This record gives sequence, C-alpha cells and structure tokens, in this order.
Amino acid sequence: MLMYTDTMTATTIRVPIELRDRINRNASICGLTASGLIQLLLDEHERAQRFAALGRAYASADSSYWAETKLWDTLSADGLDR
Repeated sequence: MLMYTDTMTATTIRVPIELRDRINRNASICGLTASGLIQLLLDEHERAQRFAALGRAYASADSSYWAETKLWDTLSADGLDR
C-alpha cells in the first residue's frame, strides 16, 4: 500500500458530506487515515477488476487453449521431478 509522505503532493476532492463522514468513520475503525482507507479500497477494487478480467479471458479461451492445458497437465505428472 502506498503511504503518504512529505514529498507527495495532496489535493482536495469534493464529496458529499455524508460520504466524507462515512470515509472518516470507517478509516477510524480500521486505524487508517481517510487517504489510507481510500487507497486500500481502491487497491482492492482494482485487484477484483484484474481477477474479473482473468475470469473473462479463461471463459473466452478456445478449445486449442484447453487442449494444450490438458497436455501440459499430463506432462506435469510424468514423474520426472522425482
């Protein structure tokens, strides 16, 4: 997780007061700053998006991909690693 340092610049974003309060409340519960909570949540969101893209890629793989995967699975059980 990227943490704020003195060399980083800061900016202000406009959010509704209710959202600001939710961010601050949840950050406090987690022992984080508002910035730290936003960073954590965004990191988790981006990770979920990467996994979703990976799932879509597997779902769209053609039969040649699965045939090659099956071949590699067979070869990995050849006993040569012992």
